[in-house]
Amino acid sequence: MSRQCAGLLAVSTWLLLVACSENGTGPVEVKWDRDACERCRMVLSDRHHAAQIRGGPAGEKARVYKFDDIGGAIVWLQDKAWKDDAGTELWVNDHRDGRWIDGHRASYVSGQRTPMDFGIGAQDEAAEGGMTFQQARHYALEIESRRQLKINNKTHEEDELTN
Repeated sequence: MSRQCAGLLAVSTWLLLVACSENGTGPVEVKWDRDACERCRMVLSDRHHAAQIRGGPAGEKARVYKFDDIGGAIVWLQDKAWKDDAGTELWVNDHRDGRWIDGHRASYVSGQRTPMDFGIGAQDEAAEGGMTFQQARHYALEIESRRQLKINNKTHEEDELTN
């Protein structure tokens, strides 16, 4: 192999490694309209209401989980033992311009049109009538609880019809 080819191969390998490596913190690049939501498996298309969670069980390497709706990310995270770990990161799109912002520090607003209908938007400065992360968590979990109640009631009604 010529020196020139060997040099080109070395540079190409280095560029590939740099491009594919993660820095271990912060949001990762989303392949819009290709990456799937961890919770519902729909592709991420809405660049103003998506979320990423970086974390995982203690002793394991942190992973990045992507979501098409902030509310879906909150609900998904709720049953994870590591949800409140200091190393668990939540990144959300600012609903106004799509920038990734720290979800634990964001101000949340309701009344948004979002992919999974949680209606939660985030922004990096306080909003009049806005919610903290804890309030947004409660809001999303309340919506999910009502949805589950409707599903359970419908299933119960269907069972009564077949009996």
